[in-house]
Amino acid sequence: METPSPAMKWVNLVGYQVLWFALVIGAARGAPEWPLLAGALFVIVQVAFSGHIAGECRLLGMAVLFALVVDGVPAILGWWRYASPSPSLPPGGAPAWILMLWLCFATTLRRSLSFIRFRPVWAAVLGAIGAPLAYLGAAHGWMAVMLPQPPHLAVAWLAVTWGIALPVLAHMAGLASMQPMARPS
Repeated sequence: METPSPAMKWVNLVGYQVLWFALVIGAARGAPEWPLLAGALFVIVQVAFSGHIAGECRLLGMAVLFALVVDGVPAILGWWRYASPSPSLPPGGAPAWILMLWLCFATTLRRSLSFIRFRPVWAAVLGAIGAPLAYLGAAHGWMAVMLPQPPHLAVAWLAVTWGIALPVLAHMAGLASMQPMARPS
């Protein structure tokens, strides 16, 4: 199994944190374009330096599918609203900046968060606690997402869905790390 170097873990961790703030603040200010571009470049670089491009792409695809459910369903049903809600997938669903957050986050699962790859309980707890806190921070700190008041149902939705999504994604990241590296032809 591939183990990322400490330097790669730190680059990934710091890069993700910077992009989280850039995407959230950019969306809150109605200007997510540059953070979206930076996020796309970050994901491309992370994948390009991976020895498991196919596995990384499967992981990114699964992250987008989870984003469509976790963030798209509440938006479509009107449970909460996003700043900079378009473009979105599907229309009225998860905005592009949220999808990019999911993609950037997925890159951490083989790098800075690699310790949870085969620890589903840790991943579930981290998802169930960390995700609602991140959304509450985005809501109260920058109004990037407007949660219902009181936010109990939104927090419960996030805790349950992220408590499922993170172990699945972490497991996929672990499987991608175990795949043989592609050999040049």
